[in-house]
Amino acid sequence: MTSAFDPKSFVKTLSKRPGVYRMLDETGKVIYVGKARNLRNRVGSYFSGRPVSGKTMVMLDRVASIEVIVTHTENEALILENTLIKQHKPRYNVLLRDDKSYPYIYVSSQDAFPRLAFHRGAKRAKGRYFGPYPNAAAVRESLQLLQKIFPVRQCEDSFFRNRSRPCLQYQIKRCTAPCVGLVDEKTYAEDVRHVEMFLEGKSVSVIEELVARMEQAAANLDYEKAAVYRDQIANLKRVQEKQYVSAEQGNLDIVACAVTAGSACVQVFYVRNGLNLGNRVYYPQHAGDLTPAEVLAAFIPQHYLGKPTPHEILLSHELEDGTWLAAALSDASGHKVQLSSRVRGERARWVAMAQENAQRALAARLADHANHEQRVDELRKVLGLAEAPKRMECFDVSHSQGAQTVASCVVFENGLPKKSDYRRFNIRQATEGDDYAALREALTRRMRRLQEGDAPWPDLLLIDGGVGQVNIALDVLRELQVAAVTVIGVAKGPGRKPGLETMYLATQKRKLILPANSGALHLIQHIRDEAHRFAIGAHRARRAKAQAHSSLDDIPGLGRARRRTLLNHFGGVQELARAGVEDLSSVPGISRSLAQRIYDLFHFDDN
Repeated sequence: MTSAFDPKSFVKTLSKRPGVYRMLDETGKVIYVGKARNLRNRVGSYFSGRPVSGKTMVMLDRVASIEVIVTHTENEALILENTLIKQHKPRYNVLLRDDKSYPYIYVSSQDAFPRLAFHRGAKRAKGRYFGPYPNAAAVRESLQLLQKIFPVRQCEDSFFRNRSRPCLQYQIKRCTAPCVGLVDEKTYAEDVRHVEMFLEGKSVSVIEELVARMEQAAANLDYEKAAVYRDQIANLKRVQEKQYVSAEQGNLDIVACAVTAGSACVQVFYVRNGLNLGNRVYYPQHAGDLTPAEVLAAFIPQHYLGKPTPHEILLSHELEDGTWLAAALSDASGHKVQLSSRVRGERARWVAMAQENAQRALAARLADHANHEQRVDELRKVLGLAEAPKRMECFDVSHSQGAQTVASCVVFENGLPKKSDYRRFNIRQATEGDDYAALREALTRRMRRLQEGDAPWPDLLLIDGGVGQVNIALDVLRELQVAAVTVIGVAKGPGRKPGLETMYLATQKRKLILPANSGALHLIQHIRDEAHRFAIGAHRARRAKAQAHSSLDDIPGLGRARRRTLLNHFGGVQELARAGVEDLSSVPGISRSLAQRIYDLFHFDDN
């Protein structure tokens, strides 16, 4: 503290009403924001002489003044504290960096033929919004599941309005092609209604309806339609087995915290309408020597105030001001919110699972991933993404003058290679030397496999190339109706020197050149170089295999055993090429007619 600030005299002037206090350093910068039910008692506790933590002691040494705001109610104080923390980002407050809007599934129910879509941001368009989901990957997975069960379109309106024939989704039975009138509005509306019921958590009712329809179709001897209903029912039951939380039918979150070595990790598992939507991991800053309960007390208001809040939140640790916080969340959300920490049975197992996940995630982060996650987060910032790209895929094409063309796909998760997910594609359909066509073929094959559930969808798609390659990727994604995947082209700089690359951001339609010392650039280079290395390795393997396929292989009647005998007899291909018909026919197993064919192979241009 500076000598000009007399804390004991200041405390005597404070009200005993609820409010918010801001601690400022000598430059006038806010270094801490706190709330209080009784401002005089709370602020006075800092200067009462009682032992405080090391972090608090350092903070108090920097306090030059304190400002207070008196509020009418305790809940107002909590909400104001949250607003001021987000505004000032004080050095000694626990800060939650990720404050982006959550993604939703959007149903354009006002349209004659509604579409399902990924949505993030303000809900301006008419229609229904389901969520929020913890991240974009959870939305994509749900959309993919829905597309397999209910043939409701997911294409953009511009794509839908300009079709003259059904697209690929109709051919693989994931859309009924309303764009060209192959389904009537009433039938399509039933599929949309079932989608909405499923997203509302009423899949049991959907199954009951489908069972009744299947039985009716079978009674009418319409076995083809009955089989369609049967497959829908089977798929729905598999989804139930995968996603349902036992004994839960409402909305709740499970929040657990782990603290180690001054770092904190918070895991949030989301359950909506009885469906487990997955989890999200947070690493609050400035946790210092706080306990898990204190971290949660700072995390909960920053995370939930001003956002959709479930009716119940299960906590790994009991909060000192839990009742106060629950009342504030209830006021802000417009419905009763309950904070529960002492739970039993199935709920206790869910809390234990979230706690274990938090501990494991924090241990992994502290062990080795800090630098990698820092680079991923820097990439998120420079690209202007709402959340850090967890899974990234990069494509590259390699060939020798157009021959033996191979495309590679490498996968990075959390900034690290995941080699078990690498894939190579032998290009078969594209014209030799046509890199664009080769890239299109590889991307189409990869995206179709992802639609079939072979692997998770990438958050970020990197293409080794410029605007042309990026446009090919966008065309493929558009044709296959893949949404919410960010596409970036990585073009080599002048002289192909590292550090001079130009990034083409497809969604933002702009170029980006990063500084040579940028961590984001280093990550992009690492991914691009790994894709290039893998593509070259795959191409060399294919070329070696082709070279090993000797021209002798094409001679009818000359099998593997006879080829080996010939090569052993003459000591190699060169001596074999010099041999005459008589010499060749003298080899056991080689007839004169076969010898003539072999001779003609090496002397076809002698005449």
